[in-house]
Amino acid sequence: MKLKDEKKIGIFDSGVGGLTVAREILKILPFEQIIYFGDTARCPYGPRSKKIVREFSLQNVNFLLSQNVKFIVVACNTSSALALDFLKKRFEIPMMGVIEPGAKGAVEATKNKKVGVIGTLGTISSGSYVKAIHKMDKKIIIYPLSCPLFVSLTEEGFINKKATYLIAEEYLKPLKKKRIDTLILGCTHYPLLKGVIRNAMKKSEGFPKDSSSIENVTLIDSAEKTALDVKRFLLEKDLLRKSDKEPSHKFFVSDQPDKFKKLGQRFLGKKIKRVELVDINKY
Repeated sequence: MKLKDEKKIGIFDSGVGGLTVAREILKILPFEQIIYFGDTARCPYGPRSKKIVREFSLQNVNFLLSQNVKFIVVACNTSSALALDFLKKRFEIPMMGVIEPGAKGAVEATKNKKVGVIGTLGTISSGSYVKAIHKMDKKIIIYPLSCPLFVSLTEEGFINKKATYLIAEEYLKPLKKKRIDTLILGCTHYPLLKGVIRNAMKKSEGFPKDSSSIENVTLIDSAEKTALDVKRFLLEKDLLRKSDKEPSHKFFVSDQPDKFKKLGQRFLGKKIKRVELVDINKY
């Protein structure tokens, strides 16, 4: 067995949200092993400046490199938007963010060339999804919208609550009026609210009977699209783990490991046995 076969995939996020990306990677690459770092001490990244997000992201990559990973996934939309290009210039290790895969999925899915993007204020303000989509198709009209409360609702476990649906309906009303046919979930927390978002986007009494509004909006889960691109890259570069032995995963945080462990299981969809604390400022 080549040594590289036992190297793991490094994943970092500002907190627990990136576990939705880890979940999709493990779903399609069940024999791969992951090292996950959640920067829970400094979460959220969304309201932070570009300079700070870059500094934090740099430390996160340095930590993952200390774990001898073979590939890094920047599972944070804010870091992908504000720091990915910066990181790629400074490190030789291959890495991927979540914005380009999501943008590509939307370009492939839209029929009427009207695409919505929802995310944190930092991601939406960066204009990264707009830039990524327009690189592929300049004719697509994009409607970006920040929905910051969605993060708190998922972390509090308010997934199937009436209040969550009402907030989603209020947030998404402008996008329904634009008659988008595709909506990018531009935050790693948002996949947990897929059902709520899908229901809130359905045609309602707000439209006239002869309206050409869209019955079903296609939701683009950046986590799913990223996992597919990770698989494609590892296959092309012959970096897939060859062993069929049970994989082992490690989870690290910069604060509150017990809270992460409890909350993280909801995002990962499986039990997390152990979470280790890291002094990220050393990196």
